[in-house]
Amino acid sequence: MGIKPVAISVDPPSDSRDLCRKAGYSYTFLSDPNAEVIRRYDLLHKGAGIDGHDIARPAEFLLDSSGTIRWMNLTDDIRVRARPEQMLQAAKAL
Repeated sequence: MGIKPVAISVDPPSDSRDLCRKAGYSYTFLSDPNAEVIRRYDLLHKGAGIDGHDIARPAEFLLDSSGTIRWMNLTDDIRVRARPEQMLQAAKAL
């Protein structure tokens, strides 16, 4: 379907690399410890992390080749994420 997943996290590169190894992730995983990209998407969840650290708000987006957001799923709960089948269904509907 031409979909390429990309993850963005406030975690440092070493933490992201370890997570990808452990979980077997093979897609692009951007470490954004200064939250520069996270702020551009208005996804900063101030003080929601351990010891009051800022984290990225859980979100999933489908963008077209021009970078326009065509679908999104936003939540305030880090345990709630879009399921892969939800994202595939949304992509098929575009």
